[in-house]
Amino acid sequence: MIDKWSITIPELSGDEPRNVYVYLPDFAEENPEQRFPVLYMFDGHNVFFDEDATYGKSWGMQEFAEDSALPLIIAAVECTHDPNNGRLSEYSPFAFSEEGLGRIRGRGRQTMEWMIHSFKPMIDKKYPTLPDREHSFIAGSSMGGLMSLYAVTEYNAVFSRAAALSPSIWVASGRLDRMLREAEIAPGTVVYMDYGENELSNHPDMIRRFSRVASILMERGVLLNCRIVPDGDHCEASWERQIPFFMDTLFYGLE
Repeated sequence: MIDKWSITIPELSGDEPRNVYVYLPDFAEENPEQRFPVLYMFDGHNVFFDEDATYGKSWGMQEFAEDSALPLIIAAVECTHDPNNGRLSEYSPFAFSEEGLGRIRGRGRQTMEWMIHSFKPMIDKKYPTLPDREHSFIAGSSMGGLMSLYAVTEYNAVFSRAAALSPSIWVASGRLDRMLREAEIAPGTVVYMDYGENELSNHPDMIRRFSRVASILMERGVLLNCRIVPDGDHCEASWERQIPFFMDTLFYGLE
């Protein structure tokens, strides 16, 4: 079952409506006392329904969750569609400049503060969640992948596990490295991170950047599952094929 409703985030986009999608296992109704981990996801419009997805192809998370009888709530929020680089701004922890785009204001902190102090309490109140850190996960791709790395490190007291697919680690790379080195990261933090073979050439020196971020995470004691996806691309169809890999990582060893 997926609940879908519209919200506004005044601190980010005024009265612009955006959709929230929440997947709750059907078997939850049969076990009203059961509580579930929650996976928070970025780019919610791309997570479940092809008709809502930006490019007409979603991740198909509902089908995977149902076919796997996954004991998990998935809460996904749509990004802004402000054509003036709105998504880049919402999903970047740092200000940065990019050729052809100009200067992008980083509002990732505002996004995460809303998610932690407004959205998460809303989900915990409305659904049968396990609200503690151990059972709170976060995931996304591209800029959402960057935000997932940001969330699990800078907000490690809230999120214990993250999946960062094709993360935009080219954004303000020096500041990202510094953040990863200085963040307070608790033992047992789990991260899945991947990059597609075919997208390594999308930005200069991506193999080195990917290796550097992976090395820093491991040096910090993060339990990292890291891979280059054979024939992987920067698109929802490719990310959908990675769901079994990152779900295995998110649930591995979890009681």
